[in-house]
Formats: sequence, structure tokens, C-alpha cells
Amino acid sequence: MKKTWWKESVVYQIYPRSYNDSNNDGIGDIPGIIEKLDYIQSLGIDVIWLCPVYESPNDDNGYDISDYRNIMNEFGSMADFDALLKGIHDRGMKLVMDLVVNHSSDEHDWFEESKKSKDNPYRDYYIWKPGKNGGPPTDWEAFFGGSAWAYDETTEEYYLHLFTKKQPDLNWENPKVREEVNSIIRYWFDKGVDGFRMDVISLISKRPIYTDMISPVFEETIAKQYANGPRIHEFLKSMNQEVLSKYDIMTVGEGPGITLVHGLDYVGEDRNELDMVFHFDHMFLDMGAGGKFDPIPYSLVEFKDIFNRWDAKLSQGNGWGSIFLGNHDFPRMVSRFASDGSYREKAAKLLASMLLSMRGTPYVYQGDELGMSNVAFANPEDYKDIETLNYFKSLEAEGKDPMDHMHNVHKMGRDNARTPMHWSGDKNAGFSEAEPWIKMNPNYPDINVEDQERSTSSILNFYRKMIQFRKDNPTLVYGDYESLQNDHDKIYAYRRWDDVNEFLVVLNFSDHEVDFDPIITGLELLIYNYTDATEDLLMRPWEAKIFRIND
Repeated sequence: MKKTWWKESVVYQIYPRSYNDSNNDGIGDIPGIIEKLDYIQSLGIDVIWLCPVYESPNDDNGYDISDYRNIMNEFGSMADFDALLKGIHDRGMKLVMDLVVNHSSDEHDWFEESKKSKDNPYRDYYIWKPGKNGGPPTDWEAFFGGSAWAYDETTEEYYLHLFTKKQPDLNWENPKVREEVNSIIRYWFDKGVDGFRMDVISLISKRPIYTDMISPVFEETIAKQYANGPRIHEFLKSMNQEVLSKYDIMTVGEGPGITLVHGLDYVGEDRNELDMVFHFDHMFLDMGAGGKFDPIPYSLVEFKDIFNRWDAKLSQGNGWGSIFLGNHDFPRMVSRFASDGSYREKAAKLLASMLLSMRGTPYVYQGDELGMSNVAFANPEDYKDIETLNYFKSLEAEGKDPMDHMHNVHKMGRDNARTPMHWSGDKNAGFSEAEPWIKMNPNYPDINVEDQERSTSSILNFYRKMIQFRKDNPTLVYGDYESLQNDHDKIYAYRRWDDVNEFLVVLNFSDHEVDFDPIITGLELLIYNYTDATEDLLMRPWEAKIFRIND
């Protein structure tokens, strides 16, 4: 397998609005990130992925971009951005930005022109269709609820928006749109940016005929109707050939609808498209037919099966994977995939052990290195995320009381991951002296950087140790992977090996003590999440152990 820096990197994702507020207006900003670069470097991070900081009306917190070449005033100036980039590079780290080009903001100049008339030169920058039977062209639903079509009175046609009404989808069939995107990418690469995380990139190619939804299961509609369109690989290959391949950068495509069937088509080494993708098979595992706010139980066996099948698939074509359990769009990983009660500290370290010992590039979302957990706001008005607010509206439209469904939001809402970073036990967790843009998680006095810096056994220091362990052992990056006892419903165990080393990772994903026997001898315990760990395999609740296998 070809070796490269982005395969060996550990990525740290920053949601700038919630990271650190330098000017005390309640909103995190770029100078605030600069203040924390030494902290990020101290974790052992190689790459920072920065969520959008471009000019935006903030209908979807920056994922609705009105100017791709300017910085949002709330976050700072272009001079601040340049200082951030220099600060990152000076510390030997790299910066990856978000590229959001499935859609723009409806306040972008292109759309302002596009809606003026049917013969405007920018009309075909977006997807406009006449209505049908007095309503929208199709019955498509948007990701955040409601119709995916919005009517515009000026030209008496509908435009497509797979997300909010203020995020009209760009028309990639138009070569001018593709050239505009290439120009934007060049602009940031020429500034020195080291790569892009490409937002919902699997959706950019639309099918030529717009038919009604093929399934009441939204996940199926995404995979078979919205994503993986007929020209997607043509568009990505062209982008790679004309721009991406000219720079030493990394690309990761966010891939709703990308399944095992399509995975290698995007990232196979011989495909010349993207370096890796975020697939969502494990992130949709606990979502019922009604989507995110219809949570259902899942088993560890199902969870393991997804990682096993993806690893097998990617290794077939020398493709590369992304290992992640949380980001700005999902609940906190310790609350969702582990335990945020009395075992939170052990469980957070267990998830770190998994993230940093799998084959693929690991992504750490801000605050996960502290074991930050979900928040349960008492009232609907405490929430800020448009997806959650639309859920409340849909409940009210059905005559239901949102208060009766708050448990679904507490479990699955995106704002779980968007509460401000916990820097200290002081007012507002040291994030800002002003009232933050969204309420704090009230557990910050117990979970914060300042306290964890002082404890050698903290989650924070375990992350540092585990990241260093990965760097010291390239076997954990490039080595082979094999899962053991796949039908075990409490233990996730796997081997990682190459010509130099062989490791055994054993993770107890349960509140119970489990006596595990992998029938492997010569085990030497190297990394563990209980301070009094022993070399045996009587695994305590949420215990994690990594052994070297000595022949």
C-alpha cells in the first residue's frame, strides 16, 4: 500500500462557533482558535479540519455560503485566517477546510441573479423546474424535513434545495458551475490550505429525470435517488485531474448514500477521485424508518460487522478509510456508542482506543478528547439547530406536543455536539465572558481541559498517549486487520499486524464483566484504560486493552 502523510495523520475537527471566543461576543472565532493552537499541537494532532468560516447568513451555521472567498465577520477577517494558517504551519500541522458546493446560500450573487428571470446568464447555475398539478415538481423531502422544492414567484418556477430553503442546489450539469468550483479550490490551495472535506459531495450529480420518491425509508431514497448520480465520478475525476492532483493535499468526501456497493468507486487508488470518504453505515445504525429522531436499538455485532465489511472492501482496491464516531452533525460519541454515566471516563478512553488503533485516518471531534457528553436542554427554545427546529415544527403540524418528544432530541440532536468547548470550570467553561450563542452543557465543572491537564490518568492525557502510541507503531496505520469472534455481543477484539509487529486490541463494550478468550498466547499488555489493569482477559465494564503479541 502506498504510504502518504494523510494516511498517517490524526485529524482534529473544529466547529469554530463553539471552540473559543476571543472577543467575548458569545461566538467562537478564528483568533480564538489561534489562542489554542499550542493545545491542539500538544495532543499530537497532524491536521486540523475547520468547519466553514466563509461569509454566510448562517441559516445552517455556515453551510450556506454567500461568498466562497471571504471570511464571516463573526469569525474574523482574512488577515485572521492568514494568521491561523501560518500558526498551524509553523507548528508542523496542516489545515483542511470545508468545501460546500452541492449548494450555496440563496444570498450568493449567483442565486440573486439566477432568480431574476428564466433567461438570466446565471439561471442554469441552479436547478429550476415548473410545478406539477399545482404543486412542486416531485414529492421529494429535504434532509431537514419538508419539501425539497421552493416556489419563486418572480419566474413562477421551483428551485431544488435538498437542505434548507436558503440552500439552493447548484447545477453541476452546467460546465460553468464546475469551473467556478475549480477556481474556488485553486484560490484556497494557492493560499496554502492543505485539503478539503467536501460536504455532501455524493449528491452533486442529479439524475436526468426527476421522479417521485421511490421509498418511504429516507435512507433508501438518499442512496438510490439523491446520491451517486450518473455523472458523479466524471465530475470528481475532472476535478482531480484539473486541480486536486496539482497540489500535495488531502481530500475526504462526506458521502450520504455511499454504501459498500459504491465505496471503492470514490476512493480506489486507481480511481483518481478522492483520498477517502465518510460513509454513514454505522452513523445510521440506530436510526429507524423515520430517520434521526426515530432512534432504534442496535447490537455490537451489527456495529462490528459494518467496520469489518468496510475494511475488507477498501483493502481490496487499496482504498483508504476514515475512522470516526462523531462530528458536528451527530450526538456525542460517548453518549451514543458507549456510556456517559458512571463509566463515562472508561468508556471515552475505550472509544479513543478503538479510533486510534483501526486501519484508516482517525478523526477526533473537539471535546471528545475530554469525554464531553450529550446535553438535555429542558425547552425546545433552547435549541438552535435548524434540523431540530424543523422537527419541532413537524410535530406541531401533526398536532403533537414537542415536549413529549424531547427525549429523541436529547438522544440524537446535532446541538449535542455544538455546545461550547469546556476549557475550565470557570464561568461559561472559559469559552467566553459573554453569554454563549447556545447554552453550555451544565456538566462543564466536572469535564474540562484545565482539570484534565492536572490528572495523568485523565481522558485528555489518554488521548495524548494513544495518539503517540499510534505514531510510534505504523503497524496500527498500515498493518492488516482481522476481527475476532464476530458474533460476541459484548467484546470487540481485533488483530493488527505487519512484518514488524502484531497487536491485539480488546474492547469490552458493556457494563458487565466478561471473561474473553481469544486463544492467543504471548500477550504483553501495552495500553489500557484502567489504572490497575492486569495482563489477563477478564475484562471489566468498558475496559480496553492493547497487547503486543510476542511469538
